[in-house]
Amino acid sequence: MSKKTGLQVIMVLIIIIISLWFYLKYFTKNFEVVKETKVIEKIDENQNSTSTYIDDINYVSTDTKGNRYQITAKQAEIKVENSDVMFLKDVVAFIYIKDSDKVKITSNFGKYNSKNYDTIFSENVIVIYPEHKIIGEYLDFSFLSNLGTFTENVIYTGKKTNLFADKIEMNLTTKDTKIFMNDTGKKVLIEGTR
Repeated sequence: MSKKTGLQVIMVLIIIIISLWFYLKYFTKNFEVVKETKVIEKIDENQNSTSTYIDDINYVSTDTKGNRYQITAKQAEIKVENSDVMFLKDVVAFIYIKDSDKVKITSNFGKYNSKNYDTIFSENVIVIYPEHKIIGEYLDFSFLSNLGTFTENVIYTGKKTNLFADKIEMNLTTKDTKIFMNDTGKKVLIEGTR
């Protein structure tokens, strides 16, 4: 064997040894670390496999009359057995009635039906539209009939009037409002303000 061939064999062996050393030093340890790493799944006890959860949801719908309804929530839960209904947390909704004022609704919780747009707002419900504010614990709103029914600890504040009642029904299109007490022996409390 010539000196040139011998030198080439030695260089090839040195390259193989360096490559093998490099491989063993850097790549095999990384594989061992990956094998030793344990996968830990975080399971929220409040969430189960029969529901899907979506964070920061925003849903917009428009009816044939041109009225628009926008609802947002921090979290939505959609049950597998009825995917048309969403259970919402920290809800903010806007209702844009054609040729009318915008209405804002906020509540701690909501139940939204994506087929007929009916929405139930509950806990700390506040409805605000120009010069009017209604506070209560429960609001059942039908987008198709533009009718909202407020119940439980209802307080209406207008420009010069405060009303305390058990139930208020309001048509958002016509602004017609009916105020009731559950007990017919009780009367709606009206306070005038300056």
